[in-house]
Amino acid sequence: MLGEGSRLRFATGILLIAGLMLLMAVPVIGQSSETVGTRLRHQNEEGERVPVEGVIISVTTIDRSEVGIGATDSEGVFSVPVPGPDVYLVTIDVNTLPEGIRLREPDRTTVEVEVLESRDGRAIFSLISGDAEPTEESGGVSARRVAQLTTEGIKLGLFLGMAAIGLSLVFGTTGLVNFAHGEMVTWGMLSAYFFNYFGLAGIFGFMAGWWPPLGEGVNLIFAAILAVIVGGATGFLMDRWVFRPLRTRGVSLIAQMVVTIGLSILARYVFLFIFGGNLRFFRDYSAQSALQIWIIEITPKDLITVILSVLILIGVGFFLQRTQTGKAMRAVADNRELAESSGINVQRVIRIVWIGAGALAGLGGVFIGLAEQLSWLIGFRMLLLIFAGVVLGGLGTAYGALLGCLLVGIGIQLSTLFIPVELKNIGALVVLALVLVVRPQGILGRRERFG
Repeated sequence: MLGEGSRLRFATGILLIAGLMLLMAVPVIGQSSETVGTRLRHQNEEGERVPVEGVIISVTTIDRSEVGIGATDSEGVFSVPVPGPDVYLVTIDVNTLPEGIRLREPDRTTVEVEVLESRDGRAIFSLISGDAEPTEESGGVSARRVAQLTTEGIKLGLFLGMAAIGLSLVFGTTGLVNFAHGEMVTWGMLSAYFFNYFGLAGIFGFMAGWWPPLGEGVNLIFAAILAVIVGGATGFLMDRWVFRPLRTRGVSLIAQMVVTIGLSILARYVFLFIFGGNLRFFRDYSAQSALQIWIIEITPKDLITVILSVLILIGVGFFLQRTQTGKAMRAVADNRELAESSGINVQRVIRIVWIGAGALAGLGGVFIGLAEQLSWLIGFRMLLLIFAGVVLGGLGTAYGALLGCLLVGIGIQLSTLFIPVELKNIGALVVLALVLVVRPQGILGRRERFG
């Protein structure tokens, strides 16, 4: 049996390995001063990525004022200078694609690209062979499509699980359903964006010129670490200044839940006021070509974040199972009164749970923002999926939350084999309803008697 110190060192080692893997993440495409461009390639029959030459690409401003137009060169590269930092629209002329080549997403002929000072903007257009079976991209079932959607579902499930574990542990230790948890995910994502671009000089102008992250932005790796710290600090403050006083005063769980709804609405519109409604991207790792692994395509950043998520979740599981604090958390979740009578400092355990929930939600927000676009609404949109995963796995159980989120993620992605992509999240509602009717305690939950 490992001692407490050894167990803590093991858990720390897992986190260090995860950090080192993040440091190996593939860097973004080389950048020059304020240009917009793209690189077009498709996969031939031999599985090689072949440049596509002569495709007309145009760049305009948001109000459709033309900035530049041109064709891809022999390397499939197109680039045009732009007037300055702004958001631009990049449009591909599909009529100029070579015979037998088409867009993977036929309706995605125009993409938004954000250009920062002294940096490039890169648009991504995914091309496929035009003689492929059309059903593979439009609702038919094939081994390739099932494998790709399953991979996407696992990725989504891991990111949701990272946020859901904190939500489930908060419920298990306090009985509180935190409707503001989605905004904690958004807060982590936006904190990373802020540190990635501006540093603290974005708030305190007198810091301009100081060393990063005080005077300027830092690489996303370090911005993510800072976002995790900010998320953990936010969880601490929420417990210290909001929910612990409410618990001390004997405020009912229903009233506390209403407080979380109010906090959710307040935070959401604070994000909108400060961040704006435009979709954005992180400064780093935003434009990458997909890797071909067997019949699956995945970008390097997605591959790294998936591996990191697995390692971090293993570390969390080890912490809960093997450390004294983790055992105390599970004891409080199982029976708070018995845990308190056994000498466990319940308030301290709850404080640690809130800190961990905030940190994991923040990291989950960074990973979700890296895989998608950054939005002030992303946490609110993900909250339903997180709740569906937690309920499916079993309220109050960390492992149940992870299992439930994996099943929800895979189910949502595979549902697009039969229903339009725009309706895929309705599967989460169906799962939620079925579980509440058939097995209310969830897969790993336990039955309880009320009354």
